[in-house]
Amino acid sequence: MPFDPATRPLTPNEARVLATLMEKARTVPDSYPMSLNGLVTGCNQKTSRDPVMNLSDAEAKEALDSLKLLTLAFESSGNRTTRWEHNFQRGVGVPEQSAVLLGLLMLRGPQTAGELRINAERWYRFADISSVEAFLDELQERSAEKGGPLVVQLPRAPGAREQRWAHLLCGPVDTSASHAPAGGSGASPSPALQARVDALEAEVASLRNTVQRLCAELGISPEFSPMSPPGQE
Repeated sequence: MPFDPATRPLTPNEARVLATLMEKARTVPDSYPMSLNGLVTGCNQKTSRDPVMNLSDAEAKEALDSLKLLTLAFESSGNRTTRWEHNFQRGVGVPEQSAVLLGLLMLRGPQTAGELRINAERWYRFADISSVEAFLDELQERSAEKGGPLVVQLPRAPGAREQRWAHLLCGPVDTSASHAPAGGSGASPSPALQARVDALEAEVASLRNTVQRLCAELGISPEFSPMSPPGQE
């Protein structure tokens, strides 16, 4: 019987540990299987993680022991240091493409099909967004005999062009409270997104200054107001 999150959902710690094993198996195969120390470092990365976590060795080891009982992870033999591998595809009963999408959703939180395709580049190269959507639809329509749905499509957020998807490995998702836009009440962008926004704004400001200087040298007026913020010309 495949893993059934409706019967025994994963905890957030278990999901982070499992998804980190899945990520490192594909992106840094030379360091895989993983030691506990390397796994904790991967779980607590400040980038490509939503939410950012701060697991201790004891918490990661507890999660590994639970995943082992669920046949979703196992210890590797033949090393002085105990190393760990995931058994996600076999334990859950999904193909590689579906495993990649679920792993990314566990690591990065709800995402659109387009975001998943981009974020999956180092894991698996999907031909197009349609192929991503096809596997998401399959995961959403998964039969009870196979363990039930593993993803859900969230309602479109105000101002958003695309709907996001969330995994169900940790149990049902409260779709009414899902990822409101950053400008909504009480919402704030993730640290990684804020850093990207800050970097882009700095680059835009630099380019505007360059254009303004060149226009002055050529004796022409720029088409934007030098003091107006980006996007408000």
